[in-house]
Amino acid sequence: MSEPRRILYHHRIRADDGQAVHVRELIAALREGGHEVQECALVQKTHTQPGPGAPRPASFWQRLSLPRTAVEVLEVLYNRRGRAMLRQAAAGRRPDFLYERHALHCRAGLDVARELGVPLLLEVNSPMVAEMQKLGSLRLPRRARATERAVLGGADAVLAVTQVLADMLVELGAPRQRVHVIGNGAVVERYGVETARAAAAVRARWALPTSAFVLGFVGYMRPWHRLDLVLEAMTREHLGDTVLVLMGQGPALAPLLAQADLRGLGARVKGLGEVPSELLPAHMMACDGALIPAINDYASPLKLFDSLAAGVPTLAPDQANLRESIVHGDTGLLFQPFDTDDLVRQLQRLVLDRGFARRVGAAGRARLLQQQWTWQGNAERVLAIHAQLVNEARR
Repeated sequence: MSEPRRILYHHRIRADDGQAVHVRELIAALREGGHEVQECALVQKTHTQPGPGAPRPASFWQRLSLPRTAVEVLEVLYNRRGRAMLRQAAAGRRPDFLYERHALHCRAGLDVARELGVPLLLEVNSPMVAEMQKLGSLRLPRRARATERAVLGGADAVLAVTQVLADMLVELGAPRQRVHVIGNGAVVERYGVETARAAAAVRARWALPTSAFVLGFVGYMRPWHRLDLVLEAMTREHLGDTVLVLMGQGPALAPLLAQADLRGLGARVKGLGEVPSELLPAHMMACDGALIPAINDYASPLKLFDSLAAGVPTLAPDQANLRESIVHGDTGLLFQPFDTDDLVRQLQRLVLDRGFARRVGAAGRARLLQQQWTWQGNAERVLAIHAQLVNEARR
């Protein structure tokens, strides 16, 4: 076990989505390792979570909805608030390092880390300025680019979630020698024998034919996920046993269910709505396969690590960021993006050979364990990077 450290963890997340999951899981792993972590944020993510199905009241900052220009002005002004929170948190005892989740227009962590004389470890999950420009949502581009370059260039360590993203961040101003890759992770203990028993009960409630091959999708459903391709695939030969189970909400859900009915697939497509996080492991283990129909080219999808931990074979697009975690035909199956024919071919391999599907799922879980793609493993990687920075400073 590494020597206990005091960490200031700064983020500016309002939503309670996958970003919040990352924050909660990494902080929990660091604390379980005996380290003191103080979360500095407008909306805390490590408070006790409500029970399954319980409503989660939204804070003022989560309810706030403003025009895009006003939002960006507030993001710039937030730096004053962020610096004040970090200074107050550090007033009692100086932290060993400051850990910040990168956000648009945010440089509070860099400023306070320099004031305190401690390292800044910057977690980056997307090329944010480029992403916002692509969406047509950036209103202060010059300021955003200047802040991004200053923070990427000034952080002592930049932690990218994939190698694809790491290469992009170097082009945006991060010194290559300071860039490290730490993807998402899973909590393997949530996918044990008791969860498998619960999964059997979940599957029984779905009342499916014994021959059914359940393909599960977890997440917020948007049109760009192209779940309609799966409906097309399900009409093809040898895939009549396939059942698509959708866990989540989103604007693409209702049109997809309507399309399934029009295609005569209504009985083979189940929309479960939101599944509480406490119940997701059992629902994942109740599936025979996990689906990532589309993903951007730099992401490290949380759902991938959960399906690996569950021992469920993952079917995903063949692109560089996913090849970092999936070996095609061994620990998962990859299909050409947006290619329905190839999706059908790969899905048939799983549906027609259930033994092969189980072997792929088991190999995926084994690789996750071997590579320590867990939140505890990620916590140890973060601490090792800090230790390296300390040793370099002593030379």
